[in-house]
Formats: sequence, C-alpha cells, structure tokens
Amino acid sequence: MKVIGIGDNVCDKYEHLSMMFPGGQALNFSVYAKMLGAESSYMGVFGDDPVAEHVIRTLDQLGVEHGRCRQYHGENGCARVTLEKGDRVFLGSNRGGVAREHPLELTEEDLEYIKGFSLVHTSNNSYFERQLPRVWATGVPISFDFSGRWTNKELVRQVAPCASWVFLSCGSLPEEEVREICREMKGEGCRRIVATRGSLGSVYYDGEDLIFQPPKLVEAVDTLGAGDSFATAFLLSVTEAAGGDLEKLEEDRDAFRAQIVQAMEKGAEFAAKTCLVQGAFGHGTAF
Repeated sequence: MKVIGIGDNVCDKYEHLSMMFPGGQALNFSVYAKMLGAESSYMGVFGDDPVAEHVIRTLDQLGVEHGRCRQYHGENGCARVTLEKGDRVFLGSNRGGVAREHPLELTEEDLEYIKGFSLVHTSNNSYFERQLPRVWATGVPISFDFSGRWTNKELVRQVAPCASWVFLSCGSLPEEEVREICREMKGEGCRRIVATRGSLGSVYYDGEDLIFQPPKLVEAVDTLGAGDSFATAFLLSVTEAAGGDLEKLEEDRDAFRAQIVQAMEKGAEFAAKTCLVQGAFGHGTAF
C-alpha cells in the first residue's frame, strides 16, 4: 500500500528546550505511515533555511520519499511551542513560511504520479484547497484534516465534495456538542467524519453509524502529533481493508462498521505511543 501526505511541513521550536522537532500535519502523516509499515511519500514546499535542512535530512534518515517537493528561497514553515503538563501550547508561527507565498500548483506530471497512490492526506494548513478537485479527478481517495477550522463553513463547503474522509479536532467539547458538529458536517456534504477529542477519545459519523472510541490513556510526555498519528493509523487500517474500493466495503454495513471500530482502536493505540515521544516523532535538534 502506497500513501502520500501533501502539504504542510514545519519545525516545532520548543522554546523551553531550545530544540526544534520536524512536524506538520501532512508531513506527520507521511512519517507515521512509514513507521507503521506503509510505503509513503511526501510532497510539499521547503524553504532554504536551517529549519528546511533539518526537515529534509530527517525525511532522508527515515526513508520517506520526497522527490516531487518544491524548494524556494526563504523561511520554511515553523511554529513556536511550549509544554504545560505534557500538553502543547502554541505561541505563534510564520503561517507556513514560503509555502504561503508559493503554494503547490500541481503539474500534469504530478497528477500522474499521484495516481500511483492508494490515498492522499492533506490539511487545513497546506494552502492546497484549490488543487483538491484536480486530485479528486484522479480517482485517488482524499483525506482532509480540518484541525480546528471546521468552524469555517466556506472552507468546509470547498473541501467536502473532494474528500472521502475528514478529521476534526474538537478538544474537550461535550459529547452531545461533538455529535451535533458531526451532523452539521454531514449536512455540509462531508462523507465520513472523524472527530478527535484528546483525552476524551474520538467519534466517527457517516450519517448512518455513530461510533465512539475511548482513549488509551498514558502518562504523556508530549501530546504533539497525537491527532495526526490517530488519523494515520485509522486511515491505513481502513484503506488496506478497502483494497481500493471503499464504496464496495461500505455495502456490507455490519462488516464496514466492524472495520471502523477496528481502525479507531488502532488509531487510539498508535496515538498513545506518540504521546510518549518528545515532538511529533522525535528527531529534535538544537536551534
């Protein structure tokens, strides 16, 4: 199974440690997929500063293919982070750096390349929304992580027609409120919705089934990347089970429901492991 993350990459600069760790929703997906045994690639935009050098070096060390990335003069994406009792606190960012000024514009060669994958994963921080219809036209399923921007209805309506899966970060919102958010997202045209709730677990909704997954609680070192690792393990599980035909898998609702439950369990297990590592997946360096 081949999967690709397209979009954002950053270094999270931990102010209290003077260390920076590679990350970004799309890049995390690619790295986590590799860690879970999939053949994974990453496509995005790099700057030419020490942050970019560290991200590229890390991808090379991990064996994540990234040959179709672009590189421009200027700052790579970065964010300033600190920790409070194991939970990440964002202090600010450069909003993607050069990726904001030079968002990915896919060529015909890029689209042919993308056809070789079983799944594309991207995010709200990737400046990639305009390219989604072109990727959707390839027939490769798309997963989109809204993070906390599911409140932006214009963005939701732009993404919904092109996404097989959407992920929402709902923090510690009450269960009934999360249910209502999932129903609203379905009403906006989203096909399959997964809402993560941190230490409260996760929720899946597709208009027919509403499924809850409790968390796997651990003594967290760092929760950065927990949502991305959940999404990656979940998506790999379902994509492998679908064998390239998600709609056919859905036809048997009982079997599909069992597969979603299994995927959510795998997501929770992998997210718990991620919380035991500094940064999204380690590989820190001083700055």
